[in-house]
Amino acid sequence: MAMSEFSRRIFIFGGAAAASAVVFLSVNKMGSFALADRSEQSVQNGPVMIVEFGDDGRRVGIVKREKVRRTADEWCTRLSLDSYRVTRHAWTESPESGELTHEHRAGIFRCICCDSALFDSKAKFESGTGWPSFWEAIATENLYEKMDATLGMVRREVKCTLCDAHLGHVFADGPDPTGLRYCMNSVALRFCERKVA
Repeated sequence: MAMSEFSRRIFIFGGAAAASAVVFLSVNKMGSFALADRSEQSVQNGPVMIVEFGDDGRRVGIVKREKVRRTADEWCTRLSLDSYRVTRHAWTESPESGELTHEHRAGIFRCICCDSALFDSKAKFESGTGWPSFWEAIATENLYEKMDATLGMVRREVKCTLCDAHLGHVFADGPDPTGLRYCMNSVALRFCERKVA
């Protein structure tokens, strides 16, 4: 085969591969947009209604709050690098790396970014996945879900209603009574031990 013929084939196949990659990325992005929940728009604009809880786990009540908004620099100064990457850029911590994975004391798990109550230890279970897992949220108002079609799969992303922090994902393979598994990142949470009077 002549060198010019070889170069021509490389050019053709290389161009086809590049075009395929562009098409794949475009379709993936459009698919993510098409699958996104339309209700998410209203959730993100605030103000929002959340349920407040004391550190003792008692429900204080439903309150109206303005969304917590900060610049990237402000988040960076308030959060560890791992917490920033996970909550603000939807990274995922390595399995078994989080301090709260095997936390079994009674208490409340709060958002590391805004301190909103997210989960009660009563709903925590050992899923064997390497991440803190819960079968229900402390209050449905305090979380919202959106479709996540990244990494070639469709999942339900879980976010904090008050500050839009990425917390993890929810799956339909959990225990009774809900059948759900909220698979959360430890670095997205802050644990408050329940004080018994």
